[in-house]
Amino acid sequence: MNRTGDFKVRRVTVAVFLAIVIGIIVMLEIVGCSPGSQSGQDNRDTSSVSIAALFKAEHLWTAPDTTSIPQGEEGKMIAYGRTLVIHTSKYFGPNGSLAKITNGMNCQNCHLDAGTRPYGNNLAVVSTIYPKISPRSGNMITIADKVNECLSRSMNGAPIDTAGKEMQAYVAYIKWLGRNVKKGETLAGTAGIKAPDFISRAADPDKGKLVYDQFCARCHGADGQGQLAADVLKDPAKQQGGAATAEDLYYYPPLWGSHSFNGVATLYRLSKFAGFVQNNMPYPANHSTRVLTEEQAWDVAAYVNSRERPIKDFSKDYAADISKKPYDFPFPPYADNFTEAQHKFGPYTDMASAKKKAH
Repeated sequence: MNRTGDFKVRRVTVAVFLAIVIGIIVMLEIVGCSPGSQSGQDNRDTSSVSIAALFKAEHLWTAPDTTSIPQGEEGKMIAYGRTLVIHTSKYFGPNGSLAKITNGMNCQNCHLDAGTRPYGNNLAVVSTIYPKISPRSGNMITIADKVNECLSRSMNGAPIDTAGKEMQAYVAYIKWLGRNVKKGETLAGTAGIKAPDFISRAADPDKGKLVYDQFCARCHGADGQGQLAADVLKDPAKQQGGAATAEDLYYYPPLWGSHSFNGVATLYRLSKFAGFVQNNMPYPANHSTRVLTEEQAWDVAAYVNSRERPIKDFSKDYAADISKKPYDFPFPPYADNFTEAQHKFGPYTDMASAKKKAH
């Protein structure tokens, strides 16, 4: 080969080599593993994991379409269970047609969109994990027992007959919702409420009030007492995404006070309230269009959960094995040496139990 041809080959080879090097550098920058990462960070090569994550589609749970509810008696029970979730107060609220045993909230105030919204505390996997031993009671509990826990705690009410029509309807609906979910299957947006990333300080109720006033008060009221359905239904401008009818007590539920969830409800745990609001509030935010930052979510949770509400007897909760008590359960005793205040408001970054169970 002559000199001119040899030079051209070398030039093309160098160009290809440079293109490959530049491509590698760009990819490393994208996944955050470049040699110039900040001092003090872990510089181990995680590019293969990060690249895979870039192309991994989220396997998001989708609820069955209500048009697939079967005909006949089975379908009627499923449909009735769905109605009970949406309009609980009509049947069991202060003016309930069946019993006057709850605070007037609806199940879907906590289990959004009739328990079907991804990251909205949905009911997708309930039928696959119950019956099970409850760490809270130390006993084997069923789906019906879990429903009654919600009625007693989140609705500050009383349990209903587990053999009755209404409970059987609840169970039928929950099983229908999870009919396509396999036991042990991991689906994004299911399995309870995921806590926001921890922050390095305690959650601050005073800062949380500012968040509440800015984002929450317009629906739940400056006094946290929610808004009655009868009042909101008179003004279309106030109706934002709710499903309440004139037969429901509240259009927007109270967040504290005598008609809100009590102190042994799941949402009285800071991580649960913070995770719930970050993925779903303020309307119309959802898990992919979050409005609140981690700090705002933790702070507003601290503000709401520092307000007055009913407190029921919690002395038997986790009594069977105190080591299974959640890190943010707000009542002592605890299996570690952290204070009651830190268990309630954090910071949780140094708690072994928090690191294990939250992330």
